[in-house]
Amino acid sequence: MIPQLLFVLNLVSTWYMVGLIWMVQIVHYQMFDRVGEEAFGRYAVDHARLITPIVMVPMVVEIVSAAGLIVWGSEIVPRSWMVFGFALLLVIWGSTAFLQVPCHSRLADGFDPQVYRRLVSSNWIRTIAWSMRGGLMAFCLWRLVGGGDR
Repeated sequence: MIPQLLFVLNLVSTWYMVGLIWMVQIVHYQMFDRVGEEAFGRYAVDHARLITPIVMVPMVVEIVSAAGLIVWGSEIVPRSWMVFGFALLLVIWGSTAFLQVPCHSRLADGFDPQVYRRLVSSNWIRTIAWSMRGGLMAFCLWRLVGGGDR
């Protein structure tokens, strides 16, 4: 029962984040430069405060359930696939901590076009990694429901 619960938690949290990261990358970040310099510092602070719980809870669920899947893996879903998925999470968390969070911190002091461009371009790391995780988890689900050769 534990592997199935972990799988569902991981699948749902991963796909939640896939949708969210694409919306942030294509819509939300693309409009940062339209806020205006006078209001931008407050906007950036509010953005960080409001988005943190929306992002952090599913990210924690995703990484904990991904680690659990490595430990309590499944015969249908090879452990090596879960290790690869966990490695993608390490890329995502590392990118968040070392690239996007510092950009957001700098932008809280006011709009800086160079930092803004760095934020948008570096966020593609997370967008691609989460999309890869989404594809991996979708493929695992397909395998679990009987698709493909086992």
